[in-house]
Amino acid sequence: MDQTKARFPQKGFTHAGKFHADDVFSTALLTLLNPDFVVERGNQVPTDYDGIVYDIGLGAFDHHQANRRVRAVGGTPYAAFGLLWEAFGKELLPDCYDLFDQQFVAPLDLSDNTGVYNPLADAIDFFNPPWDQPITNNNAFFEAVAFAKIVLEKAFLRYESKTRAKALVKQALLQSQNHIMILPRSMPWKDFISEDIFFVIYPSTRGGFNAQAVDKNTETGEHRCEYPTSWYGLTDDALRKASGIDSLRFCHKSGFLLAGEKLEDLVLACQEAIAKMPK
Repeated sequence: MDQTKARFPQKGFTHAGKFHADDVFSTALLTLLNPDFVVERGNQVPTDYDGIVYDIGLGAFDHHQANRRVRAVGGTPYAAFGLLWEAFGKELLPDCYDLFDQQFVAPLDLSDNTGVYNPLADAIDFFNPPWDQPITNNNAFFEAVAFAKIVLEKAFLRYESKTRAKALVKQALLQSQNHIMILPRSMPWKDFISEDIFFVIYPSTRGGFNAQAVDKNTETGEHRCEYPTSWYGLTDDALRKASGIDSLRFCHKSGFLLAGEKLEDLVLACQEAIAKMPK
């Protein structure tokens, strides 16, 4: 047997009936750890079962007991997915283990424990068979697991790319001036910038450059520094006339993004916005 596979569970048991993001993503995670992993579903754990048991049975990977665990940071209660991520996540995403738990796993755990809305949890729920459709619950469950596995694989790639971007962002921070950071290319940066950066400029995949305003409050859409509201929603000649800056071509209607042809003009636009900040 492959020694890598042998380190991880070969089989598991979880609950039958309606499934949720918790048991689905738990199964997908265990399948990524060991592609030969086999899961059985039922309403009662078999006596002396020798596989891993999760989301049922009140054991180490269940969370339905009265003394369920909560995260030390943030206080989000664990669900089965989070408990399994805690045990095995570093095997799959060692450099972003904590960040992935905070941003991806914990919100799903919170939804499972409290019912708070989560769009990914809702997407998994769509796989449950409608009452009048001839689809077996088990078949639907494994369809959902296949979907969740793809989501995890894509998410891991994205978070691994954050690790590769971190060093470049840190270098750009050292070279930043007047609250403006310039990146050599588009890359993940939001998790690594300092509090004194108001704008991030990077080459656009459509040509030219983008200048993005850094969020102050993601829920309200406020930014640390705002472009003039008279620019919002303008393009091309209208934007150039309103700003007086020659190569600008687009300002998002919410004001979070400015696009232009020349790097120096994007820097100038950001400098003007910073100069107009309330003292």
